[in-house]
Amino acid sequence: MRVLLACLACLVLSMANAAKAQDVTTLLSPSKPKAPEAITLADIPGRADADERYAEEVSLRAARADPLGRLVPRLATIEKSVAEKNGLFAYGELRTLPVLRLESMERHWKFDARQYARWRGDMQASVAPYAQDAAELALRRADWELTRQGMAADGTPDALRSRVEGVSARLQAAEQALSTPLAGQIRLGQRANLLAARIQAGQQAVDDAIAYADRRLFRLDAPPLWRVQDRTVLRQDVADSLKREVQQENSFVAQYAAADVGNQRLLHVLQLLLLPVLLWIAWRHRRRRLDPTAVLATEAESRVVGRPFSTWLLLSMIGVLVFEPNAPLFLHQLAMLVALIPVLRLMPQQGRRLLGPWPYLATTFYLLQHLAVLLMASDYLYRLYYLALSLLALAATGWLLWRSRGERYAGVAGRAGQLVHGLAWGGVAILSAAIVANVLGNVSLAEMLTAGIIESGYFALVLYAAVTVLEALLRRLGARPEVRRLWLMRRHGGDLLDTLARWARVAAVIGWIAYTMTRFRIFRPVYDTARAIVTHRFEYGELSISLGHVLVFSIGVVLAVWVARTLRALLREEVLPRMSLPRGVDNSVASLSYYVLLLVGLLAALSAAGFKIGQLAFMFGALGVGIGLGLQDVVRNFVSGLILMFERPVKPGDAVDIGGTAGRIRTIGMRATTVRSYDGADVVVPNGMLLSDKVTNWTLVDQNRRVDVDLGVAYGSDVTRVMQLLQETTRTTPGIADDPAPAVLFTGFGASSLDFAIRAWTRRFDDWGTTRSDLMTRLYAALTEAGIEIPFPQQDLHLRTVDERAAARLGWSRAGASQPPSEGSGGGSGSGEPAPDSPGSGGS
Repeated sequence: MRVLLACLACLVLSMANAAKAQDVTTLLSPSKPKAPEAITLADIPGRADADERYAEEVSLRAARADPLGRLVPRLATIEKSVAEKNGLFAYGELRTLPVLRLESMERHWKFDARQYARWRGDMQASVAPYAQDAAELALRRADWELTRQGMAADGTPDALRSRVEGVSARLQAAEQALSTPLAGQIRLGQRANLLAARIQAGQQAVDDAIAYADRRLFRLDAPPLWRVQDRTVLRQDVADSLKREVQQENSFVAQYAAADVGNQRLLHVLQLLLLPVLLWIAWRHRRRRLDPTAVLATEAESRVVGRPFSTWLLLSMIGVLVFEPNAPLFLHQLAMLVALIPVLRLMPQQGRRLLGPWPYLATTFYLLQHLAVLLMASDYLYRLYYLALSLLALAATGWLLWRSRGERYAGVAGRAGQLVHGLAWGGVAILSAAIVANVLGNVSLAEMLTAGIIESGYFALVLYAAVTVLEALLRRLGARPEVRRLWLMRRHGGDLLDTLARWARVAAVIGWIAYTMTRFRIFRPVYDTARAIVTHRFEYGELSISLGHVLVFSIGVVLAVWVARTLRALLREEVLPRMSLPRGVDNSVASLSYYVLLLVGLLAALSAAGFKIGQLAFMFGALGVGIGLGLQDVVRNFVSGLILMFERPVKPGDAVDIGGTAGRIRTIGMRATTVRSYDGADVVVPNGMLLSDKVTNWTLVDQNRRVDVDLGVAYGSDVTRVMQLLQETTRTTPGIADDPAPAVLFTGFGASSLDFAIRAWTRRFDDWGTTRSDLMTRLYAALTEAGIEIPFPQQDLHLRTVDERAAARLGWSRAGASQPPSEGSGGGSGSGEPAPDSPGSGGS
């Protein structure tokens, strides 16, 4: 499977340019219109009835339907919003607005653009049926007109000629009926085109104003502080601008709430469900505190669970930031302000020791920074206010750094303390630069630096509190008995919770970095540069690859593999074992689900990377050629794996003997099967071998195994008594099955013993060796106790002397003449007649 994925990935990247070029050619090449065809005389009656019915249906739809009924008010709403924004500020006035207001206006324009895009989609869906009817009517009328012209030259009956003219007139009347709704749609489309141009112009104007504000950061926009002369002037235009900004924000909030876009409903449902859950957890926590045998939670967990309303309020405000990133900026600022009290109430003791009084100072500075809007009518007071705010923040930060010298608040202890300490020194440097810029006359830079430090510091506190709440709730969830009983929690519970908490911290850090970059006005240029790099195409001949497509495809494949593995583990360990399924079905379902989900994820990754599945036919054809050339064995094993999963001749856990390898099946994959040998080795067997070679499966149907023991007793023993003794001993041995009953057979007369065979069954295949050993031990003890001898093989040797002449005749040497070869047999006991000249015989 890995080989297939690698080949498919490489081939996809190489076919990118060709697939897209083919798609563009298909879209731009117009389809040839159908040429009119004259209707034969025999088909005129039937065709006339069908076309008249169609013309009547079109006329009725055109008369009764009002396709623009819902579209006109929606378009008027968007037009009103666009007109309000265009009437609030002139193009030149936009450059005088603060960047925060410009960013809010940018969101408003994007909101209008999204609303217009949705309206345009609905408009196209509404217009399409009428356009199709008009095209179909024109085609049919062209056929009847051609038929009528052909009738003028021949002697067609008047009845048919009249019928043709009537149908043509009816189709023309239906076209006239469609003209009214089509004309309205055309006029509405013209209004929409004008609106789209206005939206694009408004967005461009705001973008230009933001770019100008960014360039102004490196210019002196005011005289030095000691040269300011007129300090009491109140700018009426600024006050009016503030009123218009408030009016715009109120309008944006109202439109956003009325439009019900984004994830508003989902967020509201989550908020409604979260509060009773938190209240129930708090109630359970109080009950556990009264139980002397209960294990008490940590301090952070107790603080979070014991204050459900603060927890709910903080999570709800974080939900506004996460689920509604395109909401009005006013809602995001309001959410941050509402989260202020919960942040302080839910701050854990560890955070208080680490940060000391900084949380209270950060929230105070955040409130003071937002109060600066009240002084915007006076440039001098507004500038002086930010200077004072910068000095206070610098003094507070320096005081905290001085207090942390003795580690009274653990300010420099551990990595977290060192990070906080380094950020604090960075804040000192930025605040110092803001003070210098304010004094020298770069007020916009000073405002941006001061606001960036304060807002990023407060947002870090919000995220820290949110992550603490999430970790506490995850611990409470993992401590639930019904959750601990799950296979995933039993095996990976601790690691899973730690991983989720770690990812939550990573997401919080990424969110804080993005927010901080936005506040310091560097996110936009960094984002534009990164997008230019990602979307840049590297072309070599017909090959065209962009880094973005490669990243999207790679991330999609990684996610698909992770999701597929997780689902397979859940199905195999948690879901399928709870069902009454035949043995081996659970493994087949889990494995097939894994590969199906992997294939779907691969196709989804291709689609997300910009490829259309229909354009990959050539790619799969090329892949087939590659398979035919060099991957026959891979495909053979792959198909064999599918057959094994459906037919299930072997299943995980079966004891098998494959090509001399004996062991148990561990896993059955799509390409190979892993066998755990009895020696402890993992043997990888290609699936094709399991279908083409002979496979011995000891446990295909059941766990039964026959136990065979062969033994012999001495001649002279009572055969009937021996058989009864062996039968009784075998039957009473633990592990020997009663059905089928053990059998004792008298198999023959051996060289030195009477031979018997015992045939018994055990239902425990895994204990087969132990059961056989136990049976043999009991048989030996029973025979010994009964006085029945188990003989061992014997051999008798007969020796004789030979004279020298006979030895010379037989070719023996003198030294070996006294040691002739023995004549005894080596297969059992036996006796032979001594030679006449033998001095005697001996046996051993």
